[in-house]
Amino acid sequence: MAAEGSTGEQPQFIASAGNRSYSNAPLIENSDTEKIVVPDKTSWKNLFAYMGPGFLVSIAYIDPGNFETDLQSGAQYKYGLLWIILVASCAALVIQSLAANLGVVTGKHLAEHCRAEYPKKTNFILWVLAEISIVACDIPEVIGTAFALNMLFNIPIWIGVLLTGLSTLMLLALQQYGVRKLEFFIAFLVLTIAGCFFAELGYAKPAATEVLDGLFIPQLKGNGATGLAISLLGAMVMPHNLFLHSALVLSRKIPRSVRGIKEACRFYMVESGFALTVAFLINVSVISVSGAVCNSSSLSAEDQKNCQDLDLNKASFLLRNVLGSWSSKLFAVALLASGQSSTITGTYAGQYVMQGFLDLRLRPWIRNFLTRCLAIVPSLIVAVIGGPAGAGKLIIIASMILSFELPFALIPLLKFTSSKTKMGAYANSTVISAITWIIGSLLMAINIYYLMSGFIKILLHSHFELVGVVFLGILGFSGMTLYLAGIVYLVFRKNKEAPHLLALTTPESREMANAQLGCLAREDIGSMQLPQRRSTEDID
Repeated sequence: MAAEGSTGEQPQFIASAGNRSYSNAPLIENSDTEKIVVPDKTSWKNLFAYMGPGFLVSIAYIDPGNFETDLQSGAQYKYGLLWIILVASCAALVIQSLAANLGVVTGKHLAEHCRAEYPKKTNFILWVLAEISIVACDIPEVIGTAFALNMLFNIPIWIGVLLTGLSTLMLLALQQYGVRKLEFFIAFLVLTIAGCFFAELGYAKPAATEVLDGLFIPQLKGNGATGLAISLLGAMVMPHNLFLHSALVLSRKIPRSVRGIKEACRFYMVESGFALTVAFLINVSVISVSGAVCNSSSLSAEDQKNCQDLDLNKASFLLRNVLGSWSSKLFAVALLASGQSSTITGTYAGQYVMQGFLDLRLRPWIRNFLTRCLAIVPSLIVAVIGGPAGAGKLIIIASMILSFELPFALIPLLKFTSSKTKMGAYANSTVISAITWIIGSLLMAINIYYLMSGFIKILLHSHFELVGVVFLGILGFSGMTLYLAGIVYLVFRKNKEAPHLLALTTPESREMANAQLGCLAREDIGSMQLPQRRSTEDID
């Protein structure tokens, strides 16, 4: 039975008629929007209707920035930091499930909740930070794709950076075929990445017992292990992913009943768990291959030097020298698939952020073009001036920017999903709230430590005069104080008392729900990026 049909159970929540902050008119005018309707019946087969958003979200966990951190951890500490990936993946599943639940229960995504909750100035600042994080997410994709093109076709890095603009055309070509086919395409790219790195495992042949020890026995051995572990944790949960996941789940029409909402939350968690498990195995494979290769007894002096400061570009030459040319090509294909899939999720996240915070709708190609230009310009400048080494360092800077922005997406998510005003009976329980706040606090503390230690390291190794170092130190720590004040404000600010969702506990509210039930089917989400072909019959 379609979601519009009668359910036998009362609908749970509706958008308040007095403060409706979004319109259900499609962002792209379209009379033939593809709809994914979940049948109103209890069946495990419903899981297939929910499959898709998790794979788009999982891309952020296997982007070129993650690959670079994985390569370094394997090269320096072999399999000793694999347990960090396991812990981070479990934490990521919990956080992503909260984002999905927020969208499913309330019918609004995270950016829309921020606009409804915070004052205009705060909302604008959060929007700017979210946009910066999306550009920072796009930079590793641009550089990773450029490296992959260089490995496969010997194209100079700076030309490869320019060619990444062509991915905009690929995205636009895909959009006309609908959301389902786009999700299948992303899943295909994820599985391609997985296949390439699993094949790399066959070449590298890491010791299975050592890999298992690294996964399940926590250890931090050697100088710098703590810092690299922090980098691994900080790179796992991306701020734009929280906005993205809470919006993608709205592309499904689910039954608005107690059973329907609970089933949606449960199946989205299962689907996210499957996609993030694939991403976890890919990260484990990258670290294992890097650990096996860089700790091989047959390394030349040049390869040993490369392992000391391994990045995406050096990894290709290292794999070719140690494992053969096919290994290098497989790595390049995986890197290319990772980079190209990231551009799709980045464009999606950017559109949802802009629509949610500002209620501003842009055509997809304009949005993609603006985001890509903002990422290409610094990447091109660094690639021309600094070459491959400079481009690799830019990926690290982009990761630091993402770490900087994380609290400003994570804190609102934790507060909103713990609020009975917004989530009603589906709000996080006391135990779940405690667990998620502990996880969130640890992630934020790790990222703040990562930022502060990185800034101090820059000051200590800079070539400025003492006066310049002191000035930069004062400026930097003043900025950090302001940054921490913003975090404290978000944590301790009380949510608005007036609910935008009405718990359906009275006959009047149920009658209103029946009249407005269609409001929860977010056609603007389903058609935001996905204009459909119109036939002559449809127009007539």
